Amino acid sequence: MRESLIKHTAEMGITIANEQADKLIQYLQLIVKWNRIHNLTAIRDQQDMLPHHLLDSLSVNPWVKAESLLDVGTGAGLPGIPLAILRPELLITLSDSNKKKSSFQQQAQIELGLKNVTVKAGRVEDLSDTEKFDGIISRAFSEMALFTKLTQHLLTDDGRWYAMKGIYPTEELENLPEFVQTEAVYELEVPMLNAQRHLLVMKKK
Repeated sequence: MRESLIKHTAEMGITIANEQADKLIQYLQLIVKWNRIHNLTAIRDQQDMLPHHLLDSLSVNPWVKAESLLDVGTGAGLPGIPLAILRPELLITLSDSNKKKSSFQQQAQIELGLKNVTVKAGRVEDLSDTEKFDGIISRAFSEMALFTKLTQHLLTDDGRWYAMKGIYPTEELENLPEFVQTEAVYELEVPMLNAQRHLLVMKKK
């Protein structure tokens, strides 16, 4: 699996060290272990998790320009934990309202030794705006209008929202709040994943 992971990340223009690959695989093994009891993700097979969880999460890396990143509705820690392993200099905060999933994130943070990861359980709209982020990302949280509305108090004035989507979200783009401006849309090529993937980058007007 390590060879496959290194090969396919290279196809996306991402270089990872053996140590990082091993840590990413260890993370998948933790998901598999917890899935038996807590149902963290719908995907149960570790081989299937490679493209759906790891490669998909890492595919956004070239476009995430941030020093502090809030991962909203992160679930099992996706894409936050894979990005934290890839970029140890990036400060990542994981947010999810599901306490069991937050417990898993905390355990993964400890077992993987991720000093750049912080876990904040609870609803994102209840997070204090005393701490702001120059990047806020969502992989499976909600439609973009709600995503931006619930997190606008947490984004710095010059920060960016990053919304990971499947097919091109035409309707969602038309319904963005007035305070949001779309900056860029990237079509993602994820190896081994036979599905459309897009990353939308947005900022405050």
